[in-house]
Amino acid sequence: MPRPVLLPFAPAAAAPAPRPRALRRRAGGGVEARGDARGRGRGRGLAMRARAAGEAGPAPSRTQMIMDKISSGEEVGGAGGAHSYSALKRLDQIWSSICEAQADSKVPEVVTRVQGPLVDYDCGDGSEIFDVLVCGGTLGIFVATALSYKGLRVGIIERNIIKGREQEWNISRKELMEIVEVGILSEEEIEQIILSEFNPNRCGFESKGEIWLENILNLGISPAKVVEIMKERFVSSGGAVFEGKSLSSIYVHDDLAVLNLSDGGCLPCRLVIDAMGNFSPIVRQIRSGRKPDGVCLVVGACARGFDRNTTGDIIFSSSSIKKSGKSGVQLFWEAFPAGSGPTDRTTYMFTVVDPQFGGPKLEELLETFWNLMPVYQDVVLENLDIRRVIFGIFPTYRDSPLPAAFDRVLQVGDASGIQSPVSFGGFGSLTRHLGRLSTGIYEAVSGDLLDARSLQQLNPYMPNLSASWLFQRAMSARPQINVAPTFINDLLFANFQSMQKLGDSVLRPFLQDVIQFDPLVKTLGLVMITRPQILPSIFNQAGLGAILDWSGHFVMLGYYTFLSTFIDPVLRPWVESLPLKNKYQWKRYLEAWKYGAGLDYRQEE
Repeated sequence: MPRPVLLPFAPAAAAPAPRPRALRRRAGGGVEARGDARGRGRGRGLAMRARAAGEAGPAPSRTQMIMDKISSGEEVGGAGGAHSYSALKRLDQIWSSICEAQADSKVPEVVTRVQGPLVDYDCGDGSEIFDVLVCGGTLGIFVATALSYKGLRVGIIERNIIKGREQEWNISRKELMEIVEVGILSEEEIEQIILSEFNPNRCGFESKGEIWLENILNLGISPAKVVEIMKERFVSSGGAVFEGKSLSSIYVHDDLAVLNLSDGGCLPCRLVIDAMGNFSPIVRQIRSGRKPDGVCLVVGACARGFDRNTTGDIIFSSSSIKKSGKSGVQLFWEAFPAGSGPTDRTTYMFTVVDPQFGGPKLEELLETFWNLMPVYQDVVLENLDIRRVIFGIFPTYRDSPLPAAFDRVLQVGDASGIQSPVSFGGFGSLTRHLGRLSTGIYEAVSGDLLDARSLQQLNPYMPNLSASWLFQRAMSARPQINVAPTFINDLLFANFQSMQKLGDSVLRPFLQDVIQFDPLVKTLGLVMITRPQILPSIFNQAGLGAILDWSGHFVMLGYYTFLSTFIDPVLRPWVESLPLKNKYQWKRYLEAWKYGAGLDYRQEE
């Protein structure tokens, strides 16, 4: 299910690649706007002066007037770091270009494979060869710190500064404990980063009924604090930080990769980790600029003035398909108490769409948000003190996770597409895979298993992730399909009601983006028995081709469950006795079975 953790603003495109430098070997080792909505903004004043001077122009939207009244602050790197109305317009332009995109062989080439070893290089005095260089600091700092703690020489490159945003990430304590298990965060520090804690949380669909749960997305943590802790840990463990530097190009040789930076500098390393998110220029090159298969659009606000503010909504639908701009969309809500004050509350509105011409713009969704949110939250908009405006786009692809396409280059986090296609991406999926990835990357670097084929095993096919694509399709409005406007809410409520009847072992993994074979079989069986009349609409909504494709992943989900449950215990002692390369490969197979079947998920005690 969607989790309100990261609302991305697209990073700047990679700078034009400089010509390769003369290299000589040296000795050496290894999207939010924030503030007070009652303040007077410069943008509104400029607009008023322009009209006073007689300049004609369209009247500002309510979104622009609200955002212009909010004082801007320091922008930071990573998701959710943009603060202004102009940033919203830029992201809308990016969204429009995505909708109009065609596969293009002229996408800028960031990574170039150079045959043969690197003969010499000169990256300036004091340069050294890193084991790993991580590009992208906000979530990349977690991977970088885990690898540095394992003894690798790691550097991290961030085009801004490595600093978390002010808007909270919502997560469960169970997911935070996965970072503790990796060894880079203590239980005491978890308590320091928690800004809010609340129970219970609600799931509901258009007055059909409600389900209340505890300890799911019930914590609001401070990205600024946790990233600061990670940065301090990283530096104290010997990690190197390169802030204010943008990646320009990467030249991959047989023995090393050389990263050229936009300021003319260069850094050599054995492995490059791409943690630059959904809009990574390397990912764009790999995918040849291909249009994503689906997109989650998110808008929202954090505001002060909610008198009833002790519970949250994980997913809530207050209506059937509605118009936003020129498009029909199925809108969903999430809302959580914020840690900045007792009456502060963050409300998200999101929709899942196909990227096509004429799709709703983020500003149009925000205009819809201002109209519908007061009814949903039972408040008067004019009585709220709007602190932040939130917006983001989350493109997803069917062929995810993204396998490594180059030697010595690996995608992690949102860049790899490891998150659920109906998720807000980011932090939750990172915590789940951090232990697996940090161990696998360490073994690949230590064993010099850095060819593309070996790295592909770190982002393997996962049938539970692929199977979740049918949920993405079922949640999106499809105007050409002949189904009732209430179908999406009917289907979701039928599924949630069935999962509730089947108990926590079925419902809780699903709400934390983990699809498992046994719970899925039970849920589908109960829905078919209790609501058989909904089946024809499912076929109309999803399409026969998509259902057949999903059926293949469903079978593989069962197969991976069998392999992990019965074959893994038999093979594991044998795997430990294998030579290094074979051992690395088989350990990745065992991990793929376990994580691909969702069996890494453990119920809370």
